[in-house]
Amino acid sequence: MSFNIREAVLELERHAAGQGWDQPVRIYALVPTTDLMEREPALAEMLGLTGDVPADDLTPVEQEPLPEDVPLEEALGRMAWPEAVTGCALVMERLVVKGSDATLDPPDDVDAGTWAQSQEGREEVRMVAGVLRDGSRQSAMRMRSHDSEDEVLSGEDLVPALTSALAITLEEDGEEG
Repeated sequence: MSFNIREAVLELERHAAGQGWDQPVRIYALVPTTDLMEREPALAEMLGLTGDVPADDLTPVEQEPLPEDVPLEEALGRMAWPEAVTGCALVMERLVVKGSDATLDPPDDVDAGTWAQSQEGREEVRMVAGVLRDGSRQSAMRMRSHDSEDEVLSGEDLVPALTSALAITLEEDGEEG
């Protein structure tokens, strides 16, 4: 399978949906399909990648799991991708609480996850975000309460903080963004 950034993100969301809810965070390298076919012919054949493909097609390659004992922001801050990687994508689930800003702050002496589970208006969401070195971004979001493919939200700016964090992992040392 090969994809452009929008198709890659939507395919990763469908793949995650097929695995069900309550899955760990997953991170993917997005590599040009033509490069993958040239550098890893056995893998390309195993994935069914044959023949001519458009130059802008991408293939997501799942990476090792992120450490569970490290906050996501810190784990992403430690990441760097080799030049052959055109982009990256992340699939994660989160519990969000609808309401005013005051409602979103758990008491200091309570576990935030436990507190969020007990709140009215809570919603479990799956977010998929992808970015390319050229600055292209795409996201998809599925709410557990609206768990069907025709209700998946998609767009460039659905989860800007997440796409911005992913974009930093693609910056070269010393590059400022």
